[in-house]
Amino acid sequence: MVEAMDTLNLKRFLLASDFDQTLSHNDSGLELSELLGVTGFEEKVAGLAHSHLVQQGGELAYLIRHDPQFRGVRREHLVEAGKRVRLKRGLREFVQLLDRGFEDHQFAFYVVSAAPREVVVSALEGIVPAEHIFGTEFDYDPHTGEVRSINRVRAGYGKVAVLEELGQRLGIATDRTIYVGDGSSDIHVMLHVNNGDGFTIAVSENRQLARIARSTVLSDNASSVLVPLLDQVLGLRTPQIRAHLESTGLRLGEWQRARTDRVVIDQPALVAVG
Repeated sequence: MVEAMDTLNLKRFLLASDFDQTLSHNDSGLELSELLGVTGFEEKVAGLAHSHLVQQGGELAYLIRHDPQFRGVRREHLVEAGKRVRLKRGLREFVQLLDRGFEDHQFAFYVVSAAPREVVVSALEGIVPAEHIFGTEFDYDPHTGEVRSINRVRAGYGKVAVLEELGQRLGIATDRTIYVGDGSSDIHVMLHVNNGDGFTIAVSENRQLARIARSTVLSDNASSVLVPLLDQVLGLRTPQIRAHLESTGLRLGEWQRARTDRVVIDQPALVAVG
């Protein structure tokens, strides 16, 4: 009976995060370009952005489908590119803390990215379950294995659709939705979350996002977004935040509190015993 009452008292949140340069250091398109030996990727993306031919965030999907240098891309290329992605430090600990929850607060963590889903699933293998990852989806030619068409692009309003679907499926209200992103392709979804009284966190100094996000946190450690989340959403005090981080081996080294939080989290190297 007590256990049932405790379950009813739990406050459940949906926390969704972008992938490229939010959970990782580099754009997955760069990793794929290097794998294929394609040069000028950033110039190609800039040209598409300037022409407004595709929505922001969907440039890589467009190139894979239409650019001659990318037309030979197969599923195995995307998987290999994902293995080459350099993830931010503290990501595993970040996911572990979310899975554990904080007192009577529980979090359902999902990744919503415009990057090809195969790349993200490969990069986050062993950290985030594949069923919690939404990315751009392709249809492959059964004979050649090459990309035949684009089924879904998780950019712009595509991310909004994912959050609405997840909110309905999980039964989580919009005011308990949190989104973390880094670039212009996250503007639509951040506006959507803010409009529903949710909470948004930017992890870059993108000027457009800075005017929209409820908080901005700059750090090279993925766990850093927990600081404004625990502070502003859950209302925990600094000693409580410090204790939660230290429970997974992280240490709050420096926190310059402002609308933009500059956080340094130290992660001591593991020492072998025996």
